Amino acid sequence: MLKFVARHLLPVVLAFGAASAAWAQDAIKVVYHLNEGVQQASRAIGNIRNHMNADPNAKIVVVTHGPGIDFLLDGAKNMQDQPFAGAIGDLASKGVEFRVCNNTLVSRNIDPSKVVMEAKIVPSGVAEVARLQAKEGFAYLRP
Repeated sequence: MLKFVARHLLPVVLAFGAASAAWAQDAIKVVYHLNEGVQQASRAIGNIRNHMNADPNAKIVVVTHGPGIDFLLDGAKNMQDQPFAGAIGDLASKGVEFRVCNNTLVSRNIDPSKVVMEAKIVPSGVAEVARLQAKEGFAYLRP
C-alpha cells in the first residue's frame, strides 16, 4: 500500500502543492495612489471594491499622502456625510492594506493617533509608491 501511495498519490499531492504555490505567486499586486482628498478616496473605494469583486486574490495596497490621507483619519466622512470607517474596515478584512505618509502627518501637525487603526504609517507616501513599484512589482493605479 505504501508503494501505491508513493507511486500514485504523492506526485499528485506534490503537483497540486506546486500549482497552488505558483498560483499564489501570480496574484496581481496593485498600489492605489491617493493624494487628492475625500472625493478621490470615494472613487478609489468604489474602484477597489470592483477590483476585489473581479479578482479576489489581488494584493491591493492604498498609499496616501497630502490631502489623500484625510479619509484615513478618525471620524472622516465621504461627500454624502457617511463615515469612511465601514468601507475601510470591510476592505481591510479582505486584505486591502492602507498606508499613510508620516511626512504629511508632520507637515500638517496631525497626531498619528488620529489615523485609523487599519492604516500603517510609512515614512514617505511617494517613496512607498516608488518602492512598491520598483522593488515589489506592483502595478500603479490612480483613481
